[in-house]
Amino acid sequence: MARLLVLVNSVVLLLFGSGMFLVGANRPPAPVNVSVMHLRADSATVSWEVPEGDIIIGFSISQQRQEGHMQRFIREVNTTSRSCVLWDLEEETDYIIQVQSIGLYGESQASKKVHFRTLKKTDRFPSNSSNQDDPTVQGLDKSRHIQTGEMIIIVVVLVMWAAVIALFCRQYDIIKDNDSSNSKEKAKPSSERSTPEHHSGGLLRSKFHPSVPSINIIEV
Repeated sequence: MARLLVLVNSVVLLLFGSGMFLVGANRPPAPVNVSVMHLRADSATVSWEVPEGDIIIGFSISQQRQEGHMQRFIREVNTTSRSCVLWDLEEETDYIIQVQSIGLYGESQASKKVHFRTLKKTDRFPSNSSNQDDPTVQGLDKSRHIQTGEMIIIVVVLVMWAAVIALFCRQYDIIKDNDSSNSKEKAKPSSERSTPEHHSGGLLRSKFHPSVPSINIIEV
């Protein structure tokens, strides 16, 4: 019975060791050429390279202050990006970062440690053509383009509304003028529209002596 237990334990250890060996063999290699660029007072951009021939589905970055013990992990999958922007950094602070590649069978070993120090808020980052590759600069450019497009759309809509309102006011004035002219025609004195009197006959009274009796005049 004791021999059987020893044999079972040996088989389990052999299977576990072979499985660990296969998993370790299928893990991607560690990233290389890790570098930090576009340093600012509160941000920095980390870039790295991955050896060819391996399927990489994401990355993991560990960030730690050189004088602290708290670590911050940034993990992203389903991406082929080879760079990442670190935000919310403190000015004039030393940091240590390491990058790991994420494959189909797990994560790689951590890359070599990279040290960098953030700038002061008063320091100005030099503007050159290399900034165009910075994801932060690209994000700012995209947001500016979006804001410009939105402003153009808003201006066009306001102009169209102003044109519609002006047209409505013009039509309203025309209708109001027509109504006022019609009301004036209806308000003319009735004497102007009365028919002329017929002098075929009638009673005539003396204009100078009202007491004189009227005289009947008969036309023959």
